[in-house]
Amino acid sequence: MTVVYRPGSEAEAGEIVRAAAGRGERLRLAGGGAAAGLGRPAQDTATLSAKALTGVTLYEPAEMVVAARAGTPLAEVEALLASRGQMLPFEPMDLRGLYGSAGTPTLGAVAAINNAGPRRINAGAARDSLIGVRFINGRGEAIKSGGRVMKNVTGLDLVKLMAGAHGTLGLLTEVTFKVLPACERVATLVFPNLDDARAVTALSEALGSPFELTGAAHLPAGIGAPQARTLMRLEGFSDSIDYRTGELRRLLKRYGQPEIVDGEAAAALWRSVRDAAPLAEPRDAALWRISTAPTHGPALAAAIAAERDARWFFDWGGGLIWLATGSEGDAGAGTVRRAVQAQGGHATLVRAPDAVRAAVPVFQPLAEPLMRLTAGIKAAHDPAGVLNPGRMYAGL
Repeated sequence: MTVVYRPGSEAEAGEIVRAAAGRGERLRLAGGGAAAGLGRPAQDTATLSAKALTGVTLYEPAEMVVAARAGTPLAEVEALLASRGQMLPFEPMDLRGLYGSAGTPTLGAVAAINNAGPRRINAGAARDSLIGVRFINGRGEAIKSGGRVMKNVTGLDLVKLMAGAHGTLGLLTEVTFKVLPACERVATLVFPNLDDARAVTALSEALGSPFELTGAAHLPAGIGAPQARTLMRLEGFSDSIDYRTGELRRLLKRYGQPEIVDGEAAAALWRSVRDAAPLAEPRDAALWRISTAPTHGPALAAAIAAERDARWFFDWGGGLIWLATGSEGDAGAGTVRRAVQAQGGHATLVRAPDAVRAAVPVFQPLAEPLMRLTAGIKAAHDPAGVLNPGRMYAGL
């Protein structure tokens, strides 16, 4: 049985890492267990969990900043913010549906994987709102970087470096985010029956307008409904939404007349897009997350579909493709990588059986200069290779 360490404090976490480094132990870092199948299977001998590191440590609504220990449930933080009419800007997705897990999404995990949903096109990713971190590096040292305000920095920005590092550089113990006021009203324009290319063209026009979309997605026919749906979300004050909705309908009239969806129906629709719910089943299917230039999205998806059975939908105006393939063989890795190389972008294998994730590159392979830089950063933070070895790239 794998040993699981659950430190109750940052100091205890440091002691565990130092001891592990001394005896050559390799640690899998874990949060609430909501996304245990993300990344390459770590080459570990024990687990170090942040689950006991809980509690909001700072909340100043007037300054629009919140800090919490890494194991704090995301739902707890979001409820606290909602009670004061605020929210996390980047709309983190809930990965439990994709993995069929019963874990608890945590605030530290949001930072560790740079988790962001549809609002990223407007508010940026988790990395863009993350302004402070505390973490334990591979030497067992407690490191603090950033603070409670945005600052211009020179040199190595550890806050941004830790966002999306998947625990390979350190165990996050506390994170600090800027927050935003919650929106008074949300409305969604739903254009029916557009094909992929025409839908992305419409989304690009809307995003290039002054009417400030906070969501831009396209669900092809058969993805959650019999007909294709092109979604454009507006948020803000009610009078502003009325005006922007009218202007967008006039701007995009050649694409048809959209339905306007408000309230819980619109919220449920965007939760589905956020969590990639249309492709959550069957769970034995491989799932790819492909980032590319929005205008290249339809051609990239079509190139993959020409070689392999696939289902997909678009977020971020066409710049993010969620694509499901069968998990046999290499789960379509060769096909996906060729299409990405031809169109530009990068692809991540978000879900597949362990054997597939161990055999194929889960993250986009790096060019040799970038791999050397990545290896150097890993060695500086974790010289003994204690933390999540092999999680992102084989050998690191």
